[in-house]
Amino acid sequence: MILWINAAIGLLVATAILFLIRRDKLHVRHGVFWLLVAVAFAGLGFAPPLVDWLAKVIGVGYPPVLAIMATIAVLVIKILLMDMDQARHEVQLQRLIQRVAILEGTIRQHAKSDDDTTSP
Repeated sequence: MILWINAAIGLLVATAILFLIRRDKLHVRHGVFWLLVAVAFAGLGFAPPLVDWLAKVIGVGYPPVLAIMATIAVLVIKILLMDMDQARHEVQLQRLIQRVAILEGTIRQHAKSDDDTTSP
């Protein structure tokens, strides 16, 4: 019974993610990741022996630990990707700030040279 609940939650989350992407509340690039996570969650709910089989193949004694460790690994990878994305945005922002400062300086120089040429 609990496995069907997991599957239902996974499908519900997948539907919510699709809704958020459609309403432009979630970027497609991030939505695809979360959609894959939701589908995997639903799939494991529909096929629980898969976790047991995989745990047995890998040598994990208690199969739910495998699912928990996989979840932690996925979340750590997602956090790392988010940090990389944030660092890239910070560099872009810094470069934009520098470009605006250069443009403002150029505008001031042109305005000053125009004032100098028009003054008697």
